[in-house]
Amino acid sequence: MAGIEVRNQTSVQEFILLGFHGTWFFQMFLIVVFAVMYFLTIVGNGSIIALVRIHPRLHTPMYFFLCNLSVLEVWYITACVPKAIGVMLGTSQTISFTACLLQMFFLLFLGSTECLLLAVMAYDRYLAICYPLRYSALMSSTFSAQLAFFSWLGGFLVVSLLAALISRLSFCGPKAINHFLCIIDSVIALSCTDTHLVELATFIVSIIVILGSCLITVVSYIYIISTILRIPSAQGRQKAFSTCSAHLVVVSIWYGSTIFLFVKPSAQNSLDLNKTVNIFNTIVSPLLNPFIYALRNKEVKEALGKTLRRILSGFETP
Repeated sequence: MAGIEVRNQTSVQEFILLGFHGTWFFQMFLIVVFAVMYFLTIVGNGSIIALVRIHPRLHTPMYFFLCNLSVLEVWYITACVPKAIGVMLGTSQTISFTACLLQMFFLLFLGSTECLLLAVMAYDRYLAICYPLRYSALMSSTFSAQLAFFSWLGGFLVVSLLAALISRLSFCGPKAINHFLCIIDSVIALSCTDTHLVELATFIVSIIVILGSCLITVVSYIYIISTILRIPSAQGRQKAFSTCSAHLVVVSIWYGSTIFLFVKPSAQNSLDLNKTVNIFNTIVSPLLNPFIYALRNKEVKEALGKTLRRILSGFETP
């Protein structure tokens, strides 16, 4: 009897992603929106990576962190959108348990790393604005590389714990996931074994990673804004506030959606609402980051202009 029970509990080897409910026209509309946003995200973040590598003037800690963020965003949206489009087209609605676990792992890993990187970037701006004369000594190339490395390593380690716990869950039906991708809430909702340990671990990790990095980011910006208010020039204050407000928009969208999705005691609720919030978390935020963080920056715009002029002059040369 015990052997039969184990076989029944592990009988589900693949899941079915339901995607979004709606008419055929609504599905086609979402497919086009997802595809366009995916293309713009790849082009935008890829352009930042290329510009930072090409122009020595951009070889600074701020752009080094931005390059890390752009690489992360490319992988993050790639782990989500192609599969989501296949689900909505009806050509790739099934996903094996292993593939589901891998997608979940990469989304959580990259999401955790993004939280840590945003905190590091906020701290970098805090040093640059509040301690401009000591910035080069405080934020050396070695220290910036260490901060980036530990951001990636920290994201990997905390999610490895969750992945190990999730891999031990049993699934005996149903196997339909009410989402367009594999996320921890939807998978936990289908488990036929006790999930309290997984939910508790998820909640604790979310508190440490998400709220911890959010606190560092908020405190850094409080000090940044207080320093900006002491700038004697009105034009200087306006320019600084313009940049900070743009950054805060992206941070608010990211942390707002992430906190809603993960910082809660129970995972088995509001699955339909989670799908909508996940769009902001996995698609909108990666699209906005390159435009907000880089293309509003004077140095990046100058570097982009020089690169475009070189390309155009190359076409004009007979």
